Amino acid sequence: MKNIILGLLISLVFLGCNSKELDPKDLEAKLVINQSTASFALNDQHEKAHTVSADTTTLVFAFSKDMGHTCNDFFATKNDTYLNDNNSIFIADISGAPSVIRSMFIMPGLKDFKHTVLVIDDKNVATGYKVGMDTEKIVIVSLENNIITNISSVSTTEELASAIEAK
Repeated sequence: MKNIILGLLISLVFLGCNSKELDPKDLEAKLVINQSTASFALNDQHEKAHTVSADTTTLVFAFSKDMGHTCNDFFATKNDTYLNDNNSIFIADISGAPSVIRSMFIMPGLKDFKHTVLVIDDKNVATGYKVGMDTEKIVIVSLENNIITNISSVSTTEELASAIEAK
């Protein structure tokens, strides 16, 4: 019995290590000033596909767990339509978490939020968004007609509110 369990554990380790990650040098940055976001497409926490509409003025990216919690805690204090009312979209990168943790804990937890959370759950997809970004801060992408006009980083909920409500 011990040998069977050990064999299963070893198999899982090899399967987990088998996925090939792309080198950031091999990818083009997706967040670049003057670039269009019209082709951006991500699923939300309920697995519904979303794109960036022309009236969206702000994309809020959380690449780290801490910044994701900061954003979600902040949005949870606002009304359900806060992001939509401010023409904003929140995008959380959960690709760094092991798939078991994502499916058993993170995704069910995100489904409890009333605000929409677009999810990046693939490391290769996430890499394109992270190129040149300060991933330990909340990244704010300003848009005008689906064109990136500015990229900045914030750390506090006060700065986050100012960035979202500035438009």
